[in-house]
Amino acid sequence: MSTSQNSLFIGLMSGTSLDGVDGILTSFSSDGTPQQTLASAYVEFPDALRTELMALQTAGHDEIHREALAAHQLAEYYAECVGTLLREARVTGSDVIAIGVHGQTIRHRPEAGYTRQTNNPALLAEWTGIDVVADFRSRDIAAGGQGAPLVPAFHRALFSGSNENRVVVNIGGICNISVLPHQAGAPVIGFDTGPGNVLMDAWIAQHNGLAYDANGDWAKTGKMHPELLKALRDEAFFNAPPPKSTGRDLFHPAWLAQKLANFPGIPSADVQATLAVFTATTLSDAIKLHAPQTQAVYVCGGGAYNSYLMTLIHFALKLHNPTIRVESTEALGVAPNQVEALAFAWLAQRFYMREPGNLPSVTGARGLRILGALYPA
Repeated sequence: MSTSQNSLFIGLMSGTSLDGVDGILTSFSSDGTPQQTLASAYVEFPDALRTELMALQTAGHDEIHREALAAHQLAEYYAECVGTLLREARVTGSDVIAIGVHGQTIRHRPEAGYTRQTNNPALLAEWTGIDVVADFRSRDIAAGGQGAPLVPAFHRALFSGSNENRVVVNIGGICNISVLPHQAGAPVIGFDTGPGNVLMDAWIAQHNGLAYDANGDWAKTGKMHPELLKALRDEAFFNAPPPKSTGRDLFHPAWLAQKLANFPGIPSADVQATLAVFTATTLSDAIKLHAPQTQAVYVCGGGAYNSYLMTLIHFALKLHNPTIRVESTEALGVAPNQVEALAFAWLAQRFYMREPGNLPSVTGARGLRILGALYPA
């Protein structure tokens, strides 16, 4: 397969936060460089779908059937997002080479040799009339890798700086980092550092009925509980060396409830405040340990819009390195909520170019691999 100059691709991403799908329509040059964003869109999931996707994170009654139905619904919202992108950019489906779609992760067990992203790419191809590339993680896992995180290869392609050591941080439900040294030939590393928004979102939903803590306003009203923070950080994942990845398989409400059982009576706002510090400090610790020469940190994902969390991250990083800069990826020309969708457009473009999309230094795979499976229109 080949692509022409300024080829158009769509990227779709629905992440661990389960809030909806972000989409982007972008052009790529023949060398795989993103050229221009023609349109971006966001489609929110209804509460019923969000609830079902959450329930599918754990084993349950008739889950194979329920997952298939959820995948049909996801395809509807993915198709709606694609339609919005096409209308906004004033192009047709025939102008687009392919859609790169991640699907919704409901199991990620690389140690057991598998990962599962709920998705129906065949249905999406049928409804949109556009080729769909999906299932990006499985090939890396087949080669002995973690299958995650996938975005560091894209971060290297788009965000590497010639004059500074950078870390790109993605804060969705889970937090992951890409360490981008400026020295030519230095390996890129990347891994999940632990929870991003996943526990904070679950806690505010349980106690305030809200999907997320906008700007960290609720967390700001509480006080960090040192003993609870210590208990949260007492998890083997944080001491494991990279490559490593995690998700709701580990960090979920039941895990938090188990930790809280030893601290009865903590005000709910104090728990939220502690969870915010938990995200900030585990991220900061990972950068301190694995990227001590970092000069600038650029944050993307939903967490970049949580001003209180950003303040905590800035403070935690400054304790280790007073000269470090902390900004969103807006400073590099990409809106924080567009980075992951753009990454999956890039991965689809890599598939069409028959170029690898993984980084063995990140995932631990035995080598470079072409990622994805094609569902032709």
